[in-house]
Amino acid sequence: MADPRGFLKVTERELPKRRPVPVRLMDYKEIYEPGDPEQLRRQAGRCMDCGVPFCHQGCPLGNLIPEWNDLMWRGEGRLAADRLLETNNFPEFTGRLCPAPCETSCVLGINQPAVTIKQVEVSIIDQAWQNGWVQPHPPERLTGKTVAVVGSGPAGLAAAQQLTRAGHTVAVYERDDRIGGLLRYGIPDFKMEKRVIESRLNQMMAEGTRFRAGVNIGVDISWSELRERYDAVVVATGSLVPRDLPIPGRELGGVHFAMDYLVQQNRVVAGDTVADQITARGKHVVVLGGGDTGSDCIGTAHRQGAASVTNLAIGTQPPSERPEHQPWPITPTLFEVQSSHEEGGTREYLATTVEFLANELGQVRAIRVAETEFVDGRRVPKAGTEREIPADLVLLALGFTGTDALELTDQLGLPFDERGNAERAADYQTSTPGVFVAGDAGRGASLIVWAIAEGRAAASAVDRYLEGTTQLPFPVKPTDRGITL
Repeated sequence: MADPRGFLKVTERELPKRRPVPVRLMDYKEIYEPGDPEQLRRQAGRCMDCGVPFCHQGCPLGNLIPEWNDLMWRGEGRLAADRLLETNNFPEFTGRLCPAPCETSCVLGINQPAVTIKQVEVSIIDQAWQNGWVQPHPPERLTGKTVAVVGSGPAGLAAAQQLTRAGHTVAVYERDDRIGGLLRYGIPDFKMEKRVIESRLNQMMAEGTRFRAGVNIGVDISWSELRERYDAVVVATGSLVPRDLPIPGRELGGVHFAMDYLVQQNRVVAGDTVADQITARGKHVVVLGGGDTGSDCIGTAHRQGAASVTNLAIGTQPPSERPEHQPWPITPTLFEVQSSHEEGGTREYLATTVEFLANELGQVRAIRVAETEFVDGRRVPKAGTEREIPADLVLLALGFTGTDALELTDQLGLPFDERGNAERAADYQTSTPGVFVAGDAGRGASLIVWAIAEGRAAASAVDRYLEGTTQLPFPVKPTDRGITL
């Protein structure tokens, strides 16, 4: 696989340069400069001829990583794209948005920086789109069976594409005015420009998938009525209930959920007019939560012209290197500097928010924080450490607690588990025959690569339910959680 001595000759991990911070803060375009093909070839050549390629295990999709690394090193871009698309419907999404658990499982990562798997992946698919190698694959025959997919995020789109290619007539329902789910309105354009989504949707429509935007299932059409109309239904509504912070002052103006803030800016970038837009311009912004959503808020606030940006996390700062209790090939918790963090602002850890403080107009003016201490395994504010941080805008990026499609219980009798997720069996089917759940709606908030893998697996289960057999792959079960030792 690849250059037999590549990992010995090229020991450095190289990535394309990011555009200079002052330049990229002036727009919402993707942050990377065009890559160097020779650099990419060198990095693909570092892939080892592993006896057991653990990157396969680290990737929920089971991507054939050593194979397309080898093909890229040999200059066989079209064959590399074919091999990549065998297991991943949307590598242009994962190559931009996935945190790459495959790289933390890379065998080379035991004693060298891991292969730049994610960068090779996105380069392969971008090259494929540029050269016209990504073509529609309509089914050779139609089965006469119909499937409704509710939700047009990565899980719903993956399920829809697989089922369409299997010959079923598939309609994707989305309550927003545009197709894409969180890919469309949750991800800032500086991480993924929306032209990337449009290209894939055009391919899917050419294959026969039908899209119905602006239809809120459970309200405009009941779930029970939808089940009567279609031979099967796939619930892929995501996990969109935000985790709140019920402390004094929560009701003040200027305290918002992160997703409300990000969706509005994405709409503005798309050319929409948003009345009373939440904006950071000229404000002291505090982002609560240290994950990807918090990072997206930081980057957006800088582009809007915030006076200052402070990011608070309640826990300890993760280590910069793999800790002993998270040995290879487990995905470690590490201190991460994303592109948004490079653009400015302050990051603080062990900071517990105690109260939101108001000005005379009922707007937030500051937050009171205290140092976090651990008592009996609980994180609590340490007495005597309280202080104030100026804040005109507070964004809550504290994660998500389940699906908001609560009508599923009333209209279809679907139960939810204690985490707020729709219950399903090992074949993704619920207690209501013909109704399946894929992605975050059943799994809880997770990675995009898991959403695509579950969408593919659910499609296989639906195909088997409708036809009695299936040739679609079944990459993961709902209980799969990645590498265990």
